[in-house]
Amino acid sequence: MPDNTNNVPTVLVVDDVDMNVMILEEILKDSYKIMTASNGVDALEKLHKAEVLPKIILLDVFMPEMNGYEMLEVMKSDATLKRIPVIFITTSDSESDALSAGAVDFISKPFLPEIVKLRVMNQIELKNYSDSLEEMVAEKTAEATATLDSALQGLANVIEHRDLESGEHVKRTQLFVKALMDHIIHNNLEYAEDFLALKPDIIVKSMALHDVGKIAIPDRILLKPGRLDPEEFEIMKTHTTHGKEIIGELGDVNSSLYLKHCEDICYGHHERFDGKGYPRGLSGTDIPLAARLASLADVYDALVCARVYKSAMPFSVAIDIIVDGRGTQFDPVLTDAVVQVQDQFAEISKNNQ
Repeated sequence: MPDNTNNVPTVLVVDDVDMNVMILEEILKDSYKIMTASNGVDALEKLHKAEVLPKIILLDVFMPEMNGYEMLEVMKSDATLKRIPVIFITTSDSESDALSAGAVDFISKPFLPEIVKLRVMNQIELKNYSDSLEEMVAEKTAEATATLDSALQGLANVIEHRDLESGEHVKRTQLFVKALMDHIIHNNLEYAEDFLALKPDIIVKSMALHDVGKIAIPDRILLKPGRLDPEEFEIMKTHTTHGKEIIGELGDVNSSLYLKHCEDICYGHHERFDGKGYPRGLSGTDIPLAARLASLADVYDALVCARVYKSAMPFSVAIDIIVDGRGTQFDPVLTDAVVQVQDQFAEISKNNQ
């Protein structure tokens, strides 16, 4: 049901009294296209079938089958219809009830042509202004999102060029978390509703920045061809806090779900379910869900990929290690789900070296 895009706006008049409809149509016909309905049921049916929605509805309060109040309640539950302003057609003793029910204005019987025209025109102008503001906000939001995406992708590229292992690692971890969330949601397992609320596609996109804090790690440590000594490892661990700081510089994490996931994942993907991780020593569900998910993907990839200081582990051995960490290093629910998709994880790893 597209909104009215023609130069001449449409007005829907809903009244069970034919004379009232005729009078209102006569008053408004020179400036508007007129739709009519005899009651709320009839009006809703026509709205759902309409190729072009009206800019405004003139709605009688007292009608058979479905009165004006009942129709307005139905409209409020519809994402599209609730945006159409309603002017109630009332008697003088029901004006306050009309406004409290959610109407934007009212016109009283008997109809005064100039009052009817003025109130309809004012409300349509307000609706047009509101729509224009919403379009402007949407455009600015899209521009800001594109700028943010570009900045974050630039950071991801910097990491990839500094650490040649990072590029494919990022791609694999993104595919791991996507596969895991898809499995949980498709099978309606525990956390399915949580992941839906957190927007899985945004979590996947945020995974690209899980190691962004490594920008602040010196090359002698980041690119060391061997295991880190204890002092070096302490420095490497700071990539979590550096990542949080970098994400915080890009915008308000509390007003952007994307940035919030980036921060949670950067800061929390080395926490452990038993509280023995870093940097904060969070435990259980105090660790953000996106970070618990990222932790599994990150560790699995580290286990099955070769490094200069270690060989790649067989996929089955990696799964055994993950299972051994159930409830200590990893979230038990997510661990069980990894076991269920282990063949898919293995395929992802083999196809993205």
